[in-house]
Amino acid sequence: MDQMTLLYIIAAFVLVAAIALCIQAGFLFGMYKATKALEEKVIPLLPKVEGLIETARSTVEVGKKQMVDLTGKAHSILDSTKLQLAKVDDVVTDATSRAKVQMERVEMVLDDTMSRAHETVATVHNGIMRPLREINGIAVGLKTALSHITRGGRPSVTQVTSDEEMFI
Repeated sequence: MDQMTLLYIIAAFVLVAAIALCIQAGFLFGMYKATKALEEKVIPLLPKVEGLIETARSTVEVGKKQMVDLTGKAHSILDSTKLQLAKVDDVVTDATSRAKVQMERVEMVLDDTMSRAHETVATVHNGIMRPLREINGIAVGLKTALSHITRGGRPSVTQVTSDEEMFI
């Protein structure tokens, strides 16, 4: 590459760098003006902001105190709740045990009642039904005996039953 060409290239890059520096200087000047304008607008607001900061600090302090109070109350409520739950647990345990005892008693009474009912049925069966069957059996025997005696000899062909007809 030729020395002259190299010189032109370097000169072009220097020119581009100079233009970039000028543009940066312009932006920097614009930022300076914007910062000054913003500073002029912010300075009147500083006392108001300081007042808000103090108000916020006092509000935070009050909030901290209330949180401490609420935490103490919450702990006392939790302790009270634990005591009440222990009492309720005792009552439920007692009621459960009593209910079990009562259920066992009811079961015993029911078993006793059922056994007595069975005994009563057996007594009625043996005391009333057996003699009735025996009397009925004696009556049927007497009826059969009387019918046999009054009938006489052999039955006639007209008195033959259907079972006897099969053998004739």
